[in-house]
Amino acid sequence: MQLVLTDGNEAIAMGAAYAGCRFFAAYPITPASTLFSSMLRLLPPKDGIVIQGEDEIASIGFCLGASMTGLKAMTATSGPGLSLYSENISFAIAGEIPIVIVNVMRQGPSTGSATRGADGDVQFMRWGNSGGLPVIVLAPVDVRDCFALTVHAFNLAERFRCPVFIASNKEIAMTRETLNMASLEKSAVIERTGHAGGPFHPFGVDAGNDVPAFLPIGGSTLVRQTSSTHGKDGYITTDPDFIQAGVARLKRKIDAHADPIHRFDQTIEKEARWLIVTYGVTARAVREAVRMLRETYQTPVSTLVIKSLWPVPEAAIAAAAENVDHVLVVEMNLGQYVHEIRRVLCGRKVDFFGKMSGQLITPKQISQQVIDG
Repeated sequence: MQLVLTDGNEAIAMGAAYAGCRFFAAYPITPASTLFSSMLRLLPPKDGIVIQGEDEIASIGFCLGASMTGLKAMTATSGPGLSLYSENISFAIAGEIPIVIVNVMRQGPSTGSATRGADGDVQFMRWGNSGGLPVIVLAPVDVRDCFALTVHAFNLAERFRCPVFIASNKEIAMTRETLNMASLEKSAVIERTGHAGGPFHPFGVDAGNDVPAFLPIGGSTLVRQTSSTHGKDGYITTDPDFIQAGVARLKRKIDAHADPIHRFDQTIEKEARWLIVTYGVTARAVREAVRMLRETYQTPVSTLVIKSLWPVPEAAIAAAAENVDHVLVVEMNLGQYVHEIRRVLCGRKVDFFGKMSGQLITPKQISQQVIDG
């Protein structure tokens, strides 16, 4: 048994190093800054590079450039920095550039409270790009998840050649917990598919495959890269058929392959009339609330903890809610992911409980929603 005392930011750094990340760039911002110092400790001994950009825009730009040369790259920020990332997130989608983006969420809006947690960026991560095309967003609950989901994030970024977000939270990032390193889930590491030879088209795909093969910029073969609408050769196009086919493929390569992306935990009680749906650090309060409800009020409750927020795990949500009378969504915001639950469970009543005060939601507050309901 190998026990370490670590926090979420350190666990993400360890997961990134394990997954093969060799480039990290960021601009210091609370509560993501300690991830920077962890990467500075871990990457140079592995011949990796860590850079502090002059601002957030430069930092994510460095990462995209590094990724285009073939390095696995990651950046980290919080709400105000994420806003500045927006244009380059769109570039990563259009240019099919793998990158892992850690968003350690804090109280907003704007500067908000730098040392208080919240989950206020859930919709922004999905829709904060021009064009509205899909991205992948993973949400850890604890330090164990921070390691495992970071490895998963890199594997997905490489497989689908797209940006992948880790939706952390100040409370997860800066709370130290005991972690048994020997029992960690260590998935096999995936590399992006390289060009096998013959004529190369930077955005060309084979039949039945929506992800183009990769060649690094700066090699012996010319590689074109652009954020403008383009054909398979990388040249800008205004042909509506090429444009439609291109954006449809970018959407399809994620939406049509959602099953390997999805991660969730569920506890389904046969006699339960309530289902609580949640994610992130709030899942820990939900677990305690469920224990209290069973022991004190003899009220069994089912739970669904979603760890892959986007794309939405629709089948898992529908199945978990099938045999209950009441669905309660609990979030550290004023109501964001609840809209997805209501969309999936169309026509059913879905209640919401949330706060965005900079304080954690307590088990007592959650259990009271069930008792009063």
